Amino acid sequence: MRTSVVLLFHLLAATSLAAATGILNAGDRVELTVHEWGTFTSIAGADGKAVEWLPLAGPVDLPSFVETISDRIKGILAGTVRMETPVLYFYAPRETTVSVRVQFPRGTLTEWFPHAVVTPANTMAWTDVRIAPRMPADFPLERGANHYYVARQTDASPLQVGQQKERFLFYRGVGRFAPPIAATISADGTILVKATDGGAVGDVMLFENRKGAVGFQVHRVATDRITLDPSAADAESTSPAAQLEKMLVARGLYPKEAAAMVGTWRDSWFEQGTRLFYVVSQETVDSILPLEIRPAPGNVTRVFVGRMELVTAATKQEVKDAIAGHDKATLAQYARFLRPITDRILADSAPADRARLERAVTTCLASINSAGGCN
Repeated sequence: MRTSVVLLFHLLAATSLAAATGILNAGDRVELTVHEWGTFTSIAGADGKAVEWLPLAGPVDLPSFVETISDRIKGILAGTVRMETPVLYFYAPRETTVSVRVQFPRGTLTEWFPHAVVTPANTMAWTDVRIAPRMPADFPLERGANHYYVARQTDASPLQVGQQKERFLFYRGVGRFAPPIAATISADGTILVKATDGGAVGDVMLFENRKGAVGFQVHRVATDRITLDPSAADAESTSPAAQLEKMLVARGLYPKEAAAMVGTWRDSWFEQGTRLFYVVSQETVDSILPLEIRPAPGNVTRVFVGRMELVTAATKQEVKDAIAGHDKATLAQYARFLRPITDRILADSAPADRARLERAVTTCLASINSAGGCN
């Protein structure tokens, strides 16, 4: 009898220790909630589908401690989608340890932090991720403002990989796949939005910033398509940022996470131009970015926003006028999207004007890349 009691005591002690340290069998689940947000950025072509572009063009926008693939590869890495700043948050009532693996079979993983093992097959793995709710939040910080740090403004548990600490697991990539939404601009300026998989379009926002004049409209679409009239601006008093946060919370993010996501991308999302925002279903996110966490968490919520740039007649005319007038300030506002926009302008130009315009575009883009303006 005494032997049975001793064995039971040791069994209970071992179980408690395993739960506290996260050392559990692969089939077990831990008391852990995982939330992830990220952005799929693309540019719609004349047929409404995402076109190929160089999404890594432009200045580096991350702290130097973030690991990246080689600059030589980044300069030529074209794709249809820029997977921007997915972050994985972990919420644990006690310290635990997990292993995390993300696959990107239709893309290339380009940036990450903390240190991860990245394979040529575009699989990223963090092993022995220590999640410690009471660990001091002494995360790496460099001089100067950077939108990377905004993502830390949540209640997620601090984590540690090796000697590196952070509020989240961070990664980025460039993909070659068709987004779940297509958007075609008609001759009358209306925009046909379609779900390419035949499902419901879901939550969408049409946004336009034309020299500071901002308009937007929000729709929840239960069918596979909707036609939007850009002139029908939203009459509500709330801001587009507040509306996006509301959409994200409705899909499962915590309010601080939604605010951190919108705050991270506020300058980029609401810059000059016309674009469509939509919420990607978790099923689609899982198919594009298979995620495995061991031991398995009790809950995993993944909320991604699709950002699709729309090359409207107003955008083409503005860029064309700016090229002719050497208006570097206007051209800089379109930054990394300038090449696909000018490609559309060239495609719509008369053959007699195309060669001249191509020379002007090439000269202008080279000048912007080297000096930040069109000389």
